[in-house]
Amino acid sequence: MKTHFQDKTKLVNSVFDKVYKKYDFMNDIMSFGIHRIWKKNMIDWMNPQLGSKLIDVASGTGDLAKLFSEKSKNKNEIFCVEPNKFMLQAGKEKLSTYKNIKWFIASAEKLPFKDNTFDFYTISYGIRNVTNINLCLKEAFRVLKTGGRFMCLEFSKVENEILNKAYREYSKLIPLIGKYVVGNKMPYDYLISSINKFYNQKELSMLMEKHGFTKVNYRNLSNGISAIHSGWKI
Repeated sequence: MKTHFQDKTKLVNSVFDKVYKKYDFMNDIMSFGIHRIWKKNMIDWMNPQLGSKLIDVASGTGDLAKLFSEKSKNKNEIFCVEPNKFMLQAGKEKLSTYKNIKWFIASAEKLPFKDNTFDFYTISYGIRNVTNINLCLKEAFRVLKTGGRFMCLEFSKVENEILNKAYREYSKLIPLIGKYVVGNKMPYDYLISSINKFYNQKELSMLMEKHGFTKVNYRNLSNGISAIHSGWKI
């Protein structure tokens, strides 16, 4: 089991080593820009208030942190955690004018923060890539304050049979697009494989409840291509 976890950590790190330069561009191409609307929907559902403190895990280039900051008039403290050094650097450069955003290199399974620190924990298209999802959720619960909220945006399972068939056919094209744009199809072969293997909406909800979160629910986006999960630490 330990070897399996180590292998996944190396694989995911190598994936982001290859794509960080064109990460945002490829996200826009693959989703036709819709991922930006999905992220905005997540922030709107959160409705952060002034003074609330956010930890954004697997931050990538900081899209979610940027939206959270702007929603709270750039006055709230935001801690971005990213395990890949190249992605972290790209995010820091992209959001260099946001003085309320701090960056940390760390894994979701071992966060360098004290218990009961944050009002919100977000992870956007990152929980599927963590090496150990159980440790990730345990850490999320630990660092949230009592009354804090966990929110996860992730690819999920399409519930409409006709749309699901079309989506699967489109997914087969993504590695070819990746090869053309990035010069390497491997990261996008991994992307499609990881989506297919990931939990469905109800399974992820149950896993969140297993790790102590209450009032767990989810909202489908684009018929379940993505879903937002929400849970509270009470």
